[in-house]
Amino acid sequence: MEIYLLRHGIAAERGSHTGPDEERALTAEGVRKVRRVAQAMRVMRLSFDSVFSSPLVRALETAELVAKSLRLKKRLRVTEHLVPGTPTGTQIAWLRSLRPAPGSVLLVGHEPNFSELASRLLTGQERLAIEFKKAGLCKITAEPPGSGHGTLEWLLTPRQMELMR
Repeated sequence: MEIYLLRHGIAAERGSHTGPDEERALTAEGVRKVRRVAQAMRVMRLSFDSVFSSPLVRALETAELVAKSLRLKKRLRVTEHLVPGTPTGTQIAWLRSLRPAPGSVLLVGHEPNFSELASRLLTGQERLAIEFKKAGLCKITAEPPGSGHGTLEWLLTPRQMELMR
């Protein structure tokens, strides 16, 4: 399975938002960066069997922008499995349970959860230090997911993807 992890774009600062953290939206700069990242994903000719997003506003907005750009809006689903703090074991069990099993899946979510999930997919443990920039994209190949024998294909920053456009 090809697992792509996309961290949400730049969101409103915690102190500047009056509502709950779950409702923090992307900033105008965040929207621009995500659109550039989506354009780079088109240049890379990426496509996904399924796109899953955390229900938190900043992640869902990121997922919607990417899905629209890649013409995958019908494949976009929201899942509680990508909410911050979800144990990586739970996320891996969920990935393994997807039927039909997707060949490629895009997950849109949060830090530090994605660093921990990537580490677990690659090594079987959560100790590997990985830094996901906001709107950063990672590709991991894992058969089966969570075996600890995944392969890091690449980890791109938004700046690197902007250069691909």
